[in-house]
Amino acid sequence: MDTENTPTEQGRKGITRKTLLKAALVAPLPLLVGQIPALARDARGTGEPLTPTPYCSDHNDPTVPQIEGPYFKPNSPLRTTLAGPGTPGVPLTFTGYVFGLSCQPLANVLLDFWQADDNGAYDNYGFTFRGHQFTNAQGAFTLTTIVPGLYPGRTRHIHVKVQAPNRPILTTQLYFPGEPRNSTDTIYDPRLLMNVRNAGAGKEATFDFVLNVPGGGPSPSPSASPTASPSTPPGGTWSAGTVYQAGATVTYGGATYRCLQGHTAQVGWEPPNVPALWQRI
Repeated sequence: MDTENTPTEQGRKGITRKTLLKAALVAPLPLLVGQIPALARDARGTGEPLTPTPYCSDHNDPTVPQIEGPYFKPNSPLRTTLAGPGTPGVPLTFTGYVFGLSCQPLANVLLDFWQADDNGAYDNYGFTFRGHQFTNAQGAFTLTTIVPGLYPGRTRHIHVKVQAPNRPILTTQLYFPGEPRNSTDTIYDPRLLMNVRNAGAGKEATFDFVLNVPGGGPSPSPSASPTASPSTPPGGTWSAGTVYQAGATVTYGGATYRCLQGHTAQVGWEPPNVPALWQRI
């Protein structure tokens, strides 16, 4: 049976904080020598299928569908840098890959990150420490940010939504090893630990996402300035190769959609296929 690491599938299973914590204890993340979390890329030579990255929600939502937690905001800007020189906090460079189950890299995967600032506060009015990006042709991504601060009831964590073309959204959180609150946070899952090391005055972290996608492999990256614009699809104004800004509206397949996040449209990212980018209205 094909299962997705998505909120929909987890909802069918009736996941709760208690069951999530129990799963984390029963099936901990494989560790390498020195208790370092293993990366998916390390299994590429084994020929064994990978285990999908688990879904994670803090369940502090006013309604069930809002599985992202109380601090998610759509329409984040397209960028790989959330913090620059002079930003309060410990600098953090976060890199990794996105793989399918067969350990092949997935290109053009959407990753939408959001986190607290150095004081543990979220920007709910603007887009500080919020941003989305796409994996390159090798399935790689990089994020320049800071180590998030602590706030009551939670350990340090970074939120992320991950979506491969034409696939459902994975909403999850990433954690830091050695944090005292890891042992008391009821949402913490050791399978979502990043590898973190000191790097001068800052830190470097790595983590590989595994999506429940059977295949994989490099495919062309989104083009910021396409050389040619394909023809408009029958019955709609959406067009691959067009740069859409948040708030723009298009029609496709007889329905109207509003753009949630600025991006360059490409084949495979038609509005019905990518709810992270388009909202039907």
